[in-house]
Amino acid sequence: PRNHIMNPNKSFIIDELYERVNESPFVIVVDYTGTTVPQFSGLRDKLRESGAECHVAKNTYMRAALSKAGLPDISAELVGQTAFITGENDVCAAAGAVKAFAKDADKKDVFKAGILDGEALDVSKLTTLASLPSREALLAQLLGVINEPATSILRAINEKFGNSSESSDEAAAE
Repeated sequence: PRNHIMNPNKSFIIDELYERVNESPFVIVVDYTGTTVPQFSGLRDKLRESGAECHVAKNTYMRAALSKAGLPDISAELVGQTAFITGENDVCAAAGAVKAFAKDADKKDVFKAGILDGEALDVSKLTTLASLPSREALLAQLLGVINEPATSILRAINEKFGNSSESSDEAAAE
């Protein structure tokens, strides 16, 4: 009979993975088969810039961590050479980094599956997220839209007061 007591190292690794997936609003699962160490390091660097991390773990450990966290079952996609990406908040920037990695590594099928805010994501949804601007870019665009009317109003006020103060000065000089 096989001993069903879990190796303490397995338990520690699963707990660590559980913490990562539980604290992250997203998990992106990628296939890194055939990539070089420099390419994979480049992916990690790009992800770090966007507040995300890439980890390689046994698929069985990640299945257990996702299950423990009560996240959707994406175990069918957890096969082969798989890396797991988690992050602080910007799923679009992380997915964009993966897209750039795929292009650099000349890989077509890099996305396997994902989870965002407790919902499973398929490859097409991940690809769509990868094409969206990062959170910072969207905030900058929003700020530009918000500031435009204020800038126009400020310009009009400056013109009005600039002209009336000149008129007052001319009237005072006469």
